[in-house]
Amino acid sequence: MDLKILLDTPPWDWPRDTRERLLEILRHNRANKSDRMVATELAGDLTVMNDDLALALIAIVGSPDEPPKMRAQAAISLGPVLELADTEEFEDPDDVPITESTFRHIQDSFQRLYLDNHVPEEVRKRILEASVRAPASWHQDAIRAAYSSGDQAWIVTAVFSMRFVRGFDDQILESLKNADPEIHYEAVMAAGNWELDAAWSHMVELVEDAATPKPLLLAAIEAAGSIRRGEARETLQDLADSDDEDIAEAAGEAIAMAEALQDEDDEEDEDEEDQADWIN
Repeated sequence: MDLKILLDTPPWDWPRDTRERLLEILRHNRANKSDRMVATELAGDLTVMNDDLALALIAIVGSPDEPPKMRAQAAISLGPVLELADTEEFEDPDDVPITESTFRHIQDSFQRLYLDNHVPEEVRKRILEASVRAPASWHQDAIRAAYSSGDQAWIVTAVFSMRFVRGFDDQILESLKNADPEIHYEAVMAAGNWELDAAWSHMVELVEDAATPKPLLLAAIEAAGSIRRGEARETLQDLADSDDEDIAEAAGEAIAMAEALQDEDDEEDEDEEDQADWIN
């Protein structure tokens, strides 16, 4: 099996034995380094993820014998399953491809490794970025320290992490003014996720400025639809008619999502009013 081909193949079209093949490669550190790096990336896909792959990945993250780049990728690959587990909360075990005990083991290992200054910085950055997808009590201090470090790479990691951990509205708004394009991008994503109304005017500026770089524009479109749902169509309609398919699709999806959520909010408000009237 040429693993590199799978990088450009939809997961549902992967061979049936892909999970077993990936696990075999991850467990044998004498395998081809290129194959192991690709396997580390592919193993994070939820279609193949299970306890065995998760434990193989966390073993790589924690191994000083593995290349830092591979350890960092292994950490990132665990992010999606942590987020899914945190969202589903194991109410139905069939909805999460790993067990709760494996989930707790990964969380505990990530905290221990992050706090270990002997672990390479690149690995620690990726650990923080992956682990915040299932927020824990230690993340607040870790994010504050990273943000106040003065190191641009750590600040990028911190602002990315603010997308998943509450309590950093002021820092997100401050980061929207940062000249570093990566920090700015992550701040836009975080502002949209937390629906920060104070960021609205900035999003409007970005979507109306023809010079806004495309990746940042796409992020701003998504954020605008989240922050003020009632104004999404008016703000994004011109972009929904764009000749650029990616921009038009992003704007159309943002408008549709905003209006669907606005309808849900309106229905909830009506139900609450009806209930209040009934009580009175």
